[in-house]
Amino acid sequence: MRHILIIGAGKSTGVLVDYLLKKSEEENLKLLIADKNIDQAKLLSQNHKNADAVELDIFNEDQRRAYVQKASIVISMLPARFHIEVARDCITYDKSMVTASYVSSEMQALDEEAIKKNLIFMNEIGVDPGIDHMSAMQVLDRIRAKGGKILLFESFTGGLVAPENDDNLWNYKFTWNPRNVVTAGQGGAAKFIQEGQYKYIPYHKLFRRTEFLDVDGYGRFEAYANRNSLKYRSVYGLDDILTLYRGTMRRVGFSKAWNMFVQLGMTDDTYVIEDSENMSYRDFVNSFLPYSPTDSAELKMRHILKIDQDDIMWDKLVELDLFNATKKVELKEATPAKILQKILEDSWTLQTGEKDMIVMYHKFGYELDGHKKQIDSTMVCLGDGEMQTAMAKTVGLPVAIAALKILNGEINTPGVQIPITAPIYEPILKELEDYGIRFRESEMEYLGYNPLSL
Repeated sequence: MRHILIIGAGKSTGVLVDYLLKKSEEENLKLLIADKNIDQAKLLSQNHKNADAVELDIFNEDQRRAYVQKASIVISMLPARFHIEVARDCITYDKSMVTASYVSSEMQALDEEAIKKNLIFMNEIGVDPGIDHMSAMQVLDRIRAKGGKILLFESFTGGLVAPENDDNLWNYKFTWNPRNVVTAGQGGAAKFIQEGQYKYIPYHKLFRRTEFLDVDGYGRFEAYANRNSLKYRSVYGLDDILTLYRGTMRRVGFSKAWNMFVQLGMTDDTYVIEDSENMSYRDFVNSFLPYSPTDSAELKMRHILKIDQDDIMWDKLVELDLFNATKKVELKEATPAKILQKILEDSWTLQTGEKDMIVMYHKFGYELDGHKKQIDSTMVCLGDGEMQTAMAKTVGLPVAIAALKILNGEINTPGVQIPITAPIYEPILKELEDYGIRFRESEMEYLGYNPLSL
């Protein structure tokens, strides 16, 4: 049997395990699912004869190394900061490795040694990063193969609630890590390039600079800029591109409403609120408003944010039960961001039976034979329930497919890498279509931007 060690039995691991178990007989696979929560690992193993579940504390070096040593390949579904511990073990015991996370500087530092040992450390093979890389490079390479010059590349991804469960005024529910949503955009200005000019959006302006996107069959979305759109300029071979922009998709109106929290300071994660565990939700809101001996928190909030009585922004705030004087925060030494997250989880947590949705949108502007053209490429993936969420599908399936192809020698270029070459992305994208993850393209004339408005 060929042994696959899967470390981490979180939300996206279920689909990954399902895929490999279905292939286990024909591919002679044995899965070892390791997690600190043994019950979660057992749940994913499904009592399948080709799967075992074990308890693993990732900081237990001897135990971790023992499992790595016995594996044919290692899949790490741990939080990104812990991958490096596993990666160093993989170097020690000559094991290839797959993760869905961004390549850290520590991981990249292992590249030379991985190449020397003929090991493949495949990273960024989830949804974003992952499917976005592969689907973008497929079109970019196709345009370049025809002799086209890339003028514009814009790429957007959103994890959202499925239309049938989109039942709140924010048109949003948490489908992944809530903390990442609350702190999105912090840590520096968003930067991108537009018609050859570098552009910057500071955090306090980020959610008021949005772009509209229409997806056939799913209506209109908006997108706000990711923090660094230029990160992949060289990686994608786009050093001379005029416009490069990457962003996050939400339903229209979300960003304007979210900006209220940003302007009040409720998303700040840099300091602790005193006596936070004894605060009510109303106390939390009031702590960001000026003192008044007469005005209520509601009145002060309206005044500070300039919200008219008939403005839907107010209804969105009320819907979250922000002004409840009896609900307690119950978090010790919590930052504003952590408290806001707890309040939002009351309203935005997916309930049993509710489904999520992943939406991806690429724009490619290019010049070919003297003509300027544009390709728009969209993908929508809907979840099928609690264990088969759209997020789990789009993260877990690419990871599983890549791991099996590495094991079978179909992916064989060694080193620390991401899936941006045709021998990697072509077969993976083709197989993903079998699971309903496919892109639809439309072509049109490329209009570009009006230089006078830049």
